Amino acid sequence: MRTHVRAYSQPDHGGTVSRVSTQEQPPIPPTDRAAYPHTTTVHTRWRDNDLYGHVNNAVYYEYMDTAINETLIHDGGLDIHNGPVIGLCVQSHCEFLGPLDYPGAVDVCLRVGHLGKSSVRYELAIFDGSSGNAAAVGWFTHVFVDRESRRPTEMEPQLRARLEALRAQS
Repeated sequence: MRTHVRAYSQPDHGGTVSRVSTQEQPPIPPTDRAAYPHTTTVHTRWRDNDLYGHVNNAVYYEYMDTAINETLIHDGGLDIHNGPVIGLCVQSHCEFLGPLDYPGAVDVCLRVGHLGKSSVRYELAIFDGSSGNAAAVGWFTHVFVDRESRRPTEMEPQLRARLEALRAQS
């Protein structure tokens, strides 16, 4: 784990109080495709490009979210419309390594870095489909909650089995 130090100011009755917060951060996921047991290919869209002629950084998160949810729905049996359990993203992180552009294909590689009773941290790498170069690495953390109460709940067996199969090999 890496330590992330965040400095911030918090209003106080007499002015501003500066505080420093430290938070453990997961290690940066690898850029080696072989480290990931699942790949989803996503095609860039015209609207993904920004003013600078490449895919906007916020869209990288969309590619990650697409890869995660595609495997949860198709392989893990997650019913996003009517199921009793849903996944909420509580943390995400992306480190940009290179540009992507339209038109093109993007390979989003996925593995599970940590699996708890009600939470999972996915580790992802995004590769340019034509060059094969790594464009980004990052992670998403989902907490699975009861749809109605929004309280954490254990994952359903089919979903847990799928996530177990995606665990990173030590």
